[in-house]
Formats: sequence, C-alpha cells, structure tokens
Amino acid sequence: MNEEQIKQKLTPEQYKVLREKGTEAPFTGKYVHKTVDGNYVCMVCQNTLFSSDAQFDSGTGWPSFDKAITGAVEYKQEVDGRTEITCTKCKSHLGHVFDDGPTDTGKRFCVNSVCLDLKK
Repeated sequence: MNEEQIKQKLTPEQYKVLREKGTEAPFTGKYVHKTVDGNYVCMVCQNTLFSSDAQFDSGTGWPSFDKAITGAVEYKQEVDGRTEITCTKCKSHLGHVFDDGPTDTGKRFCVNSVCLDLKK
C-alpha cells in the first residue's frame, strides 16, 4: 500500500497520528478502557500489536498495555527522552512506551486509540 492509498484509507485524525506522529486528545479514544477481549491490530496494516489481556487502566487517557506482541513494535529513542513505538510492518506511529507500568514488566505502552482496531 502506498502513502496515497494509506491516506485514502484513514480518517484525517488517524492519518495525522499514524503517519505524521500526532497525538489524539486524552480520554477521547474508544479503547481508553478495556471493554471486550481480543487482539488490537494496526489500523493501517492489520499487524497484531497487543492482546487485551495486556491492557490496563493507567488513568492517563490513552489505552495502556504492559507488553506488546513479540516482534510487533519497534522502538526509537526521541530527542526529548521518550521512546516512540511504531508498527514493525508499516512503520506507523502508535505512541510511546514508559518504564512506569504497574505490572511485573514495568512497562506502560501508551497508545493512541485511533491507531488500533480491536479484533474480538
């Protein structure tokens, strides 16, 4: 899929977040709170990124997970010290990972809802 096809597939907000590294407003996304079991996939390429079993309510306003599916995300250190996470298949921006998670992984993957599609 080329960039024009991706742009046609996504809403303007999805495109801004996924392809231009934007951020959705906190507490506005449909996956802020876990509602059903399943797997979260990348909105662009359908790569399986997170299991709902790894989701927790961080209180930050974005869906949070304590781990990603092995090999599903790539990590990039940003100038501001944060660690960006992107989809390994299509390189789309998903959010950031922090070392302040409440589970034994110690991780909090903070992901924009518009980047995700839930497959039940």
